[in-house]
Amino acid sequence: MYDYLTGFVAFVNPHYVVIDHSGIGYQVHTPNPYSFQENKEEIQVFVYQYVREDINALYGFKTRQERELFIKLLNVSGIGPKGALAILAGGQTEHVVEAIEQENEAFLVKFPGVGKKTARQMILDLKGKLHDVVETYNLLSEQPPQELPNMKALDEAVEALEALGYASREVKKVIPTLEKETMTTEEYIKKALQLLLLSKR
Repeated sequence: MYDYLTGFVAFVNPHYVVIDHSGIGYQVHTPNPYSFQENKEEIQVFVYQYVREDINALYGFKTRQERELFIKLLNVSGIGPKGALAILAGGQTEHVVEAIEQENEAFLVKFPGVGKKTARQMILDLKGKLHDVVETYNLLSEQPPQELPNMKALDEAVEALEALGYASREVKKVIPTLEKETMTTEEYIKKALQLLLLSKR
């Protein structure tokens, strides 16, 4: 089992990043690919290899705690890798844990692919088992803002949101608000996720 990869980010798209390690490019699926920047600086990514009959993929995270929550989510009936990534994409893991601990189904069903049955299952399976994740969880360190063309960054964010499972019609509703601000792709994604969750209250 792999624990982590070290290398530099060679490529970023809405679905995954490519980590170049000694000339070999590893395709790594992450909650928010645009939280990574293409450059030659060596980074460490904590990985989880997901193997099933029809899939063999690597999933990557910036902390071990984030990976641990991803693995716990995979153990919940009705949640696959794509759904787990969508839940983690907002970068607010403590809110997810709080919702599970407080049995807040209304919050959990806001995520793509999570209905009432799955939300209830998350609570049944995970309540009381996530304290270690929260207590040692560190929020992703803020990356220095990168100068990106506003529309290019917004277009990339829209692609990433749709890759996470949000419907195009849902994403279109928040675009006018996003267009008022100049952000990086990562910031657009985080802002859009906040707006999408608020719109479903």
